[in-house]
Amino acid sequence: MNYLITGGAGFIGSAIAHKLIQSGYNVYIIDNLSTGLKSNVPDKAVFIEGDFSSDEVILKLNNIKFDVVFHIGGQSSGEISFENPEYDLKTNTLSTLKLLQYCVKTKSKKIIYASSMSIYGEEKNKEQYSENDTPNPKSFYAIGKYASEQYLRIFNQEYGIEYVILRYFNVYGPGQNLENLKQGMLSIYLKQFLDASFETVQVKGSSDRFRDLIYIDDVVDISIESAINSNFTNQIINVGTGKKTTVSEMLDTLRKYFQEDKKIIISESTPGDQFGIYSNNEKLLSLYKKQLISLDDGIKKTLAFLKQTLY
Repeated sequence: MNYLITGGAGFIGSAIAHKLIQSGYNVYIIDNLSTGLKSNVPDKAVFIEGDFSSDEVILKLNNIKFDVVFHIGGQSSGEISFENPEYDLKTNTLSTLKLLQYCVKTKSKKIIYASSMSIYGEEKNKEQYSENDTPNPKSFYAIGKYASEQYLRIFNQEYGIEYVILRYFNVYGPGQNLENLKQGMLSIYLKQFLDASFETVQVKGSSDRFRDLIYIDDVVDISIESAINSNFTNQIINVGTGKKTTVSEMLDTLRKYFQEDKKIIISESTPGDQFGIYSNNEKLLSLYKKQLISLDDGIKKTLAFLKQTLY
């Protein structure tokens, strides 16, 4: 079977690529390496460096028919989407349209789309969101993700392209880019606790904010399951644990593991930041029966990985 992964040099995409190759599948990767690393690309993958919203790059696929396209890549920071909205639009929305057009042309029938919890925005006195809640994006990034979901719906209606929309909540774990301090809440704090060059830990926004943190291995397994399990087809699914963790709890946990007493500096929140959101994951759990990894175990696994590889 042939699989295409956009963003396959990044955190989530490369983890999916490694798992598929271990299972004996043919994997093709497109990544412009803006945040991904060439070293993340599996040796057995066919790698095309470039922007997957570019016709020139897509032509390099030589009209291969893919069994499944995993559209994981794209600019992934709400903060950066305000700094460079045109780039965000290109990587998160135009890329989806280009890939869908490729699927129609080559008769590639299924696309797994990495959407985001950010499309929900937030409402007063509401913390938990299900797939039935009406999206209310607060950032250009979230608008682009939601627009892509609508392209998928229409291409399914008009051309029969099957899809699965996975609304990832906050993914963390081994392989996350700790140098990117504008994406990945837990990883941003982890980097600042871990790196001696940071005398303090900078927190952009209230420490009462909260997120739903889900471990990378669970995200990979759910994503691959969604490609092979027909019960996922043409569905929108929250990918989260259904549990909320506050920024204070994240910081206290990291402080405990590192035995660090670094001063916490609270500053203004970034544009479009959500105060707090966590998933109603009842739909996911009705389809996916494997037990999810707890936050405590996930952090332990992450720190063990970092100890072996970095320090």
